[in-house]
Amino acid sequence: MSHTANTNSVKKVLQLKTSLFDGAGNEGVSTQLSGELLAGLHRIHGDLQLTTRDFSTDPVPYLDGAWLKALFTPAADRTQGQSDKVAYSDALIAELQAADVLVIGVPMYNFAVPGMLKSWTDHVARAGVTFKYTDKGSVGLVTGKKVYLVLALGGKHDEGVTDHMRPYLRTLLGFLGMTDVEIVVADGLNMGEQFRAQGLQQAREQIQTLLIDANKTNTTAAQLKGEAA
Repeated sequence: MSHTANTNSVKKVLQLKTSLFDGAGNEGVSTQLSGELLAGLHRIHGDLQLTTRDFSTDPVPYLDGAWLKALFTPAADRTQGQSDKVAYSDALIAELQAADVLVIGVPMYNFAVPGMLKSWTDHVARAGVTFKYTDKGSVGLVTGKKVYLVLALGGKHDEGVTDHMRPYLRTLLGFLGMTDVEIVVADGLNMGEQFRAQGLQQAREQIQTLLIDANKTNTTAAQLKGEAA
């Protein structure tokens, strides 16, 4: 596969590693495959401005009553501790808003997403900032993003039956305004070597297909930009 590097602009990528495995020679499958996808995007786009959040080494605190109180306290009235809490959430939102592309590696834990990924979504889903309510319903304010979800499943799961990850993530991302979502799935990883090999091969084939599509899109955009110059 040939690649056309985009030298006119640097893609800003936000990577979320949500696996509990710390990656010190013990990376989770979702992290490994996310890295392979990122390497492919790097070949296509050239330099990437990469921001990585690794929840195994830098856990996202769960929202609690004190955090909510800080968020709802006017800035001028916050204590230093409250200001620090809000600043942390603001930083997560700023990373999300700045990104052109999101690459999120997600293992299935008990039929759903890891708790710290849910916590991250609780921090970044803020009314008036990343979404708003109108008389016609909610409107997502985080738009213009490409999202890649790389999912790792120990077994074989039907979406919406025992796989609650895909419906939840599509709903949450769409609620915030991110509708351009691609999903890579490696499943059967704990069902024996044959199923594991098949699951990894399936996921890598999906990644290659997505990279081919990304390369075509990048090439077309470069051609159109050249014609307009």
